[in-house]
Amino acid sequence: MSDRQDPQIHPATGHKPVAGQTVSDTTMTFWDHLDVLRDVLLRMAIVIIVCSIAAFCFKDILFAFILAPKNDSFVIYSLLNRLSEQLGGTPAEHFTVQLINTGLAEQFKIHVKAALYAGLLIASPYCLCLLFRFIAPALYNRERYYTLRATIVGYTMFLIGAALCYFLIFPLTVRFLGTYQVSTDVENMITLQSYIDTLIIMTFLMGILFELPVVCWVLSRLGILSASFMRRYRKHAIVVILIIAAIITPTSDAFTLCLVALPICLLYEISILVVRSKG
Repeated sequence: MSDRQDPQIHPATGHKPVAGQTVSDTTMTFWDHLDVLRDVLLRMAIVIIVCSIAAFCFKDILFAFILAPKNDSFVIYSLLNRLSEQLGGTPAEHFTVQLINTGLAEQFKIHVKAALYAGLLIASPYCLCLLFRFIAPALYNRERYYTLRATIVGYTMFLIGAALCYFLIFPLTVRFLGTYQVSTDVENMITLQSYIDTLIIMTFLMGILFELPVVCWVLSRLGILSASFMRRYRKHAIVVILIIAAIITPTSDAFTLCLVALPICLLYEISILVVRSKG
């Protein structure tokens, strides 16, 4: 007997079986599904816009969070200074990366962009929930279980990667590039646009890279990837990881490169365990 659930009331519709009507009579047509999808996308857009407007209104809090890594009072710098003092070293010199604006409307456009990204991040759990509720009725029970599991783990891994970038990788990148000078005669004039774009791109890429265990698990469930294959090509994967880490980190120092590469290598080893277990 199939484990697919009987078509019930769709989460985004108001269709209900009435007296004398079988459940199969309520099966939705292709156009009904399009209407439901339109409603789901509309609700997602409304929630994202509302969250973006809220983020736009709290400008001071939003940019205090965004601009925090450019100052030496940021948490990672304080921790590194304490560690250096405990090891007998000297604390790092104080620094502050000065940002400039070069366009008449640039600050307003950056404010809008930052609010949109913040609104998307805040609304993302609700949006994922809506999408899952939309596709869930078409899945078997086992498929629904694995889809929900992959969605939750994937979203969590993305947040972990983004947090690692914000709290560790991006601040060290800003400190290196923002204070680097080929000569004392040349002053750094870093634009706000450059700072924001670098933060967004690096955070997004790190979040995507942290999806590696989830992607490998899905491929293993489909029979495309195996743990033996990943072990056999481990050295090749490390080379690829180093190349990707070099692309993500615009700095040329080996320390920052290792900070990016080591977590990804660890994720690769975790992926091998995940693929082997296929849990």
